[in-house]
Amino acid sequence: MCFGVRDAIELARQQAALGPLTVLGDLVHNETVLEDLRAQGVKIVQQAAAVETQTVMITAHGASERALGRVRGRGLRVMEATCLLVHVAHRAVAKLVREGYHPVIVGKREHVEVRGLTEDLADFDVVLTEADVFELRERARFGVAAQTTQPIERVRELVTAIRRRFPRSEVRFIDTVCRPTKQRQAAAIELSQQVEVVVVIGGAHSSNTRELVQTCSRHCARVHHVQMALDLRDEWFEGVETVGITAGTSTPDQCIDEVGRWLNRFAARQHFAHLVPAAVELQHQQAA
Repeated sequence: MCFGVRDAIELARQQAALGPLTVLGDLVHNETVLEDLRAQGVKIVQQAAAVETQTVMITAHGASERALGRVRGRGLRVMEATCLLVHVAHRAVAKLVREGYHPVIVGKREHVEVRGLTEDLADFDVVLTEADVFELRERARFGVAAQTTQPIERVRELVTAIRRRFPRSEVRFIDTVCRPTKQRQAAAIELSQQVEVVVVIGGAHSSNTRELVQTCSRHCARVHHVQMALDLRDEWFEGVETVGITAGTSTPDQCIDEVGRWLNRFAARQHFAHLVPAAVELQHQQAA
């Protein structure tokens, strides 16, 4: 679990111990974590109009000033759990706009982080594929930033595509992909090239977890996305000697450890029947 997510969860727990708290949106895209917070009395709603507590927490994904204003306009106390690296992305986009660049965000248009990056902008574009780049209209100056959890290779490819499509335009790129995402993606590539099966652990709605699944699938033919150990199936690993595991940024350490223990137990059973112990390799790649 990355530091931004961990800090947001800890802040929510601390505030819930002091009094009623509502989180506006999913604090993290992991249902295990959200259920734990609900059990501690934290309310989670998707719209400001549904807030019934005096204190409201903004998620780790951040929010626009416009969205924050709507919450404060109701007289509510706002606590920001926005990741520091998301704040960096907000400042980068604001800088590009101040300096006269047309902002282009590489990311998923409906993702909460991208909405936070763009809702205050009068004019902007969001791209995720080269087809999206083809739909852009020519500008004198493009300023490109990215959703912090996008694969850096995809971001660079799209920046190159913009430059190729508009050779007469000035294109400035500010790299806002966070370091933990880059580390996790690089580790996932290395891992998936060395094992027969990869297990990716993370929430079903976690964007960065799905990106990890896609990344691993480019290098390993057998990739499984699970949210917890209960999702694992014996048949995925029958006759397999090497298994790798990786996890999304919002995945609790407990979930990762439980998957690791399940795989170790399965490996022990297989070894008893067929395998040499040294041939069973469990690689647990988790970015700091």
